[in-house]
Amino acid sequence: MPGAVRTIVVWCPDWPVTAAVLAGTAPAGAPVAVLAAGQVMASSAAARSEGVRRGLRRREAQSRCPDLVVLSHDPDTEARLFEPVVRAVEACCAGIEVLRPGLVATAARGPARYYGGETVVLDRLRAACPVPCVVAVADGVFAATLAAQCLPPLRRSADSGPVQSAHAVVPAGGSADFLAPQPIDALGRPELAVLLHRLGLSTLGAFGALSTRDVSTRFGADGALAHRLARGLDARPLAARRPPPELTVGTVFDPPVDRVDTAAFAARALATRFHELLTARGLGCLRLAIVARTEHGQELIRCWRHEGALSATAVADRVRWQLDGWLTAASGPTAGITELRLIPDQVIPHAGQQLGLWGGTGDADDRADRALVRVQGMLGPDAVCTAVPAGGRGAADQLQLVPWGEPRVADRDPDHPWPGRIPAPSPATVLTAAVAVHVSDAAGTPVTVDGRGVLTTPPARLGLADRVEEVAAVTAWAGPWPVDERWWDAATAGRRARFQVVTADGTARLLAISGGRWWVEAVYD
Repeated sequence: MPGAVRTIVVWCPDWPVTAAVLAGTAPAGAPVAVLAAGQVMASSAAARSEGVRRGLRRREAQSRCPDLVVLSHDPDTEARLFEPVVRAVEACCAGIEVLRPGLVATAARGPARYYGGETVVLDRLRAACPVPCVVAVADGVFAATLAAQCLPPLRRSADSGPVQSAHAVVPAGGSADFLAPQPIDALGRPELAVLLHRLGLSTLGAFGALSTRDVSTRFGADGALAHRLARGLDARPLAARRPPPELTVGTVFDPPVDRVDTAAFAARALATRFHELLTARGLGCLRLAIVARTEHGQELIRCWRHEGALSATAVADRVRWQLDGWLTAASGPTAGITELRLIPDQVIPHAGQQLGLWGGTGDADDRADRALVRVQGMLGPDAVCTAVPAGGRGAADQLQLVPWGEPRVADRDPDHPWPGRIPAPSPATVLTAAVAVHVSDAAGTPVTVDGRGVLTTPPARLGLADRVEEVAAVTAWAGPWPVDERWWDAATAGRRARFQVVTADGTARLLAISGGRWWVEAVYD
């Protein structure tokens, strides 16, 4: 694997929020949070001052800040509005890479030699950037990005003007020393970070000091990659080799195209051809250069990097983002686009793709995922949920609805012991609203449970609470399973007991009693 190249990054903090303000969907200076998959992915300074942080669920964020303006993640708008920033950086430094909307990287050697030093380059980039930004330079993309994020929060000027930018310089050869005291969570791998914390490794320096062979054996390829980053080494070079000419695909427009939708439609077919060309050679594209040329000779070249192999859909999306930002800008081209080319700037061996459960390559799953995410954008993240097993004592507690797109992990571990939990089998139908009933013995006396969890008399009849005259004979019963929940909190404490009963018609039900009142929680098949 390659070492680290001296790299400059330009980072626009809270770019999803900044893009929303530029698009007019959020008021400037207000507490704003942008949500993706039901969790906060970015928040404004005003929201953070109220305790809103990344990873919070929507309701938790709103409980901390009642005036919070909640917006859905809009990657298309964020990419389109980031185009002026990219053009400003490109005017100072050639060969930039868009890591994601809000973050740009470029090699530092050329610009530093041209302008006379890295600090001069950073100052020029700060002055050229049209939005608040942080500029940093270090050995490698990871170290430079972390250096930018470790700067103190940006502050507004005294006259309430624009946010002042800042820059950070990590000395050449000093990235490992800079990274050493940083927390292990900076790797951006939550599962690995939890495991390393349990092993007593809380900093990047402690993790980087481990043997490469031991890390590879214990944590696999991804752990070895994280280990390189912790030592100040990049996973791949910033400047890639020149791709073979036969891997470049392009198309010519006659007449020229000046509409984004028309160009995007043609780009989708071009992206499919590009993907098929690479797949036929067993390759995947990690870094893509998109070249657009107009009738007047104007040209826009942009490089896009992706953490995994770019799919045909991902390529088409990036072409659309780039052309949308260029054609709709005030300083955009003066003529229509006549040529569009896709150049694989960095490729890797790509053996294939895991087939879906019912065959195919997973494209149908991608379309379904996009449709569900779009529904969430219109109706809210909690409008589309999936059920996952959860821990609990009652039947309704043993399933949890998780918003689509979030990790399918419940808040309560189903494998933990739950004293008072009803035994198997689980009921087939769990009622969303409990049905009140009355239970009595053969003489018609109401059945209750004493303080020790013992029945006062065996149950013999069961009926709806509002229809005392309609009763069914109880032929079998089991229980009770008493539960004394949250006894340490008077506000939420509760005592109840559950029973399984079978009536003369053969129906089996799960009953619960609390405070002398009975109700049906679930029904068995």
